[in-house]
This record gives sequence, C-alpha cells and structure tokens, in this order.
Amino acid sequence: MDILSALLVLIVGAALLAVFAVKSLIIICPPNMVAIVSGRNRMLSDGRRVGYRVIKGGRTLRIPLIERVSWIELNTMPIDVSVANAFSKGAIPLHVQGIANVKVSSVEGLLDNAVERFLDRDAQYIAAIAKETLEANLRGVLATLTPEEVNEDRLKFAQTLIEEADDDVKILGLELDTLKIQNVTDEVDYLSSLGRKQIAQVIQEARVAEAQRQAEAQEAEATSRQRAEIAKANADLKIVEQQNQLRVRTAELEAIGAAKEEQAKVAGQQARVVAEQSLELERIELEKRRLEADVVVPARAELQARALQAQAEAAPIIEDGKAQVEVYRRLSEQVRAAGPDGERILVLNILPELVRQVVSTMDNIEIGKVAVIDNGSGNAMSTTLGQLPGAALSILGQLEAATGIDLLGSLRESARSAGSPTPNGGRGEFAGPVTGADGKLAPPPPVS
Repeated sequence: MDILSALLVLIVGAALLAVFAVKSLIIICPPNMVAIVSGRNRMLSDGRRVGYRVIKGGRTLRIPLIERVSWIELNTMPIDVSVANAFSKGAIPLHVQGIANVKVSSVEGLLDNAVERFLDRDAQYIAAIAKETLEANLRGVLATLTPEEVNEDRLKFAQTLIEEADDDVKILGLELDTLKIQNVTDEVDYLSSLGRKQIAQVIQEARVAEAQRQAEAQEAEATSRQRAEIAKANADLKIVEQQNQLRVRTAELEAIGAAKEEQAKVAGQQARVVAEQSLELERIELEKRRLEADVVVPARAELQARALQAQAEAAPIIEDGKAQVEVYRRLSEQVRAAGPDGERILVLNILPELVRQVVSTMDNIEIGKVAVIDNGSGNAMSTTLGQLPGAALSILGQLEAATGIDLLGSLRESARSAGSPTPNGGRGEFAGPVTGADGKLAPPPPVS
C-alpha cells in the first residue's frame, strides 16, 4: 500500500513538472504587447541577419536554454509637451503647452527600430525620449510662425508640428497618434495687447452694430408700418374689387337666368311647333292615304282598264294590218314570179283607183255653166273642146311622173292584146280595181 501511494505521488509530481515545463516553453503574446525572442540568428525580408524574432498577437515555442523572451508594450503613452521662452517669428518669446499621445509602432521596420532602441526599457524612458524630441520640433516650428498664427490657428499649428516631428518619431520606432496645443502665452503681454486691441475693436464694432441694428430696427418698424398701411389699403381695395365682382357676377347670373328662362320659353314654343308639325304631317299622311284610296287607286284601276280595252281594240287592227302585210308580201312575191306581165296587171288593177283618187279632188267643184266667148274667129268652141284631150294627157303625165309607170304605153299594150285572155273572164275588158268592204284598195287576185 505504501508503494502504491509513493508511485502515485511520483506520477502526479512528474505530470505537474511536465505541465510547468511546457507552460514555461509556450509564449503567448497579447495584442497590446510584442514578444522579442532572441538567441538565434534569422534572415529579415530586407536581407539583414538579426538575432531575434518578433511575435505580435499570437503564440510560439521557445527553445529552452537557447532563446530568451523580452517584452515591449504597445500601449499609448500621454506626454506633456511644453516650451518656455521659445522665440516665434518676429523674435517674440512664447510659452506653449500641449499634450501628445505616443506609442511604440507595430509596423514592420519601425518595430525593428523600437526593438533596437527600447528593448528592456520601461515606458517612462520611452516617454522621456519622445518628449524631448517633440519639444525640440516644437521650438523649430514656433520659429516659423508668428504669435498670431500660433494663437489663432492652433489646429494648423498642431498639424505643422505633427508633420515636422513625424520623421524623427519614426526613426525612434514610435508613432505620434495625436498632438494638441492647450495654451499659448508670453511674458511681454504681446498676446494680451492683441487681445485688448481686438476687444476694443470688437466693442467698437459691437457699438456700431448695435447702432446699425437700432437704425435697422427703426427702419424695419417704419417699413412694417408702411407695409401694414399698404396692406390695409390693398385689403380695402380688394374688398371693393370683390364687391364689384360680386355685383358684376350677380348681374351676369341674373342675365343668365333670364336668358335661360327665355330659352326655356322658346324651347317650349319650339316643342309645341314641332308637335304641331308632327301632327300636321300625320294629317297630311292620312290625307295622302285617303286620296290614294279614293282617287289614285280608282284612277289607276281605270287607267289599267282603259289600257287593257285599248289593247283589246287595237288587237284586231294589228291583226288586220299583219294580214294585209302578209297579203301584200305574197302579192309582191307573185308579181315578181310573174315577171313583166304581172307588173302590168298590177298597174291596170290599181289604175282605176288612182284615177278615182285624182278625180275625187274635184268632187266638190260644181260647174253650173260654161261660157265660151268667141274672139271673132269662130273657133272658140272647137278650141275649148280641143283642150280636153290635152288636159287628160296632162293628168296621165302627172300620174306617170308620180308613179314612174308609162300608163299610155300600158293602155296601148292592153289594147293590142285585147283579143288575148284577160283576168276579166277572158273578155278583154278591164274590170277595174278590186276594193274591200271599207272602200279601200284591195289587192288583185293572184296571177297563175
């Protein structure tokens, strides 16, 4: 039992020793610090060989007995910067007080500068170096600026100081976060005199401004009263104009109302006239229909009846005409077929009718007595009687001229052929023209 207890104690002790040994070999670097592990040479990025390595915000293992660990803090260090009797431009001594925030730079390259200068140095030492550097730069910047520029534009002064000290601070491996000028004074009351002058000027300007403001206030008050009166006059004018417009509008509305009333009356009269016209049109239509029924339709029926009657009466005449045309057509065909004899027979048949028509022109002439006066020769009676054959021959000549037929020749030819058969029963006599029942010339009988 004692052996087991001793063995267990030994194992626990070995474990604790191992844990302690491992813990002492592991290096854990927080973000606000830099671990410098030195003891072995290593090559930098710029080709230099150094005997340390830098660990920022991480962990690493160190080789026991060979490598050693050192620490540099990256925390901000506030530094009071002040200079006394620093001559500015114009040889005026000034006292300047300010505050700066400085820290060790963690930028590669600048950190190497800080390692070389501040390894194993405390923050007070680093702050003292930074203070001396900033105060030296402050004196250099003051020599280029007038007291007015330093006092009136402190931001520009601080920015100029930062630009001037930046290179020197970076050489030390530091970073200048901020730099503010807190106070600027002098022992010869230069700035105070400037202040009094400005105060007097400000007071004067204030009095002038006050007087101007009072004058402007009075002017504004007068302008306001003027505007109020003008506004009141304009308001009264607007009221009058509105009243006039109201009267005009009232008159217009009354005129419009009267016009609408007249239009309504005229529209009523127009509607009545239109209605009467419509009624009259209806009456005219009814009268037209009555006349149509009483007069037009009977007249149209009578007209149609007369037209039908006329057609019925004209039908026999038309048929007779067609029959006569057909008879004359056949007669002309027979005459053409009979030759010259047929033409002579046709002429002899129509000759009596022609003579009767010529003689009928003198039917209404009555000769009561013919007186013959002898001229003493004793031949008056014979002369008168001798004229009758000539008159007959003259009539025959007129018939020949009218018809183109040689009647005398036809008569002679008929006389010579008296012994031959004739159409009149073979007696050699001319029976005269053939007439119809109405007394008109009828066609001769066909010649065979």
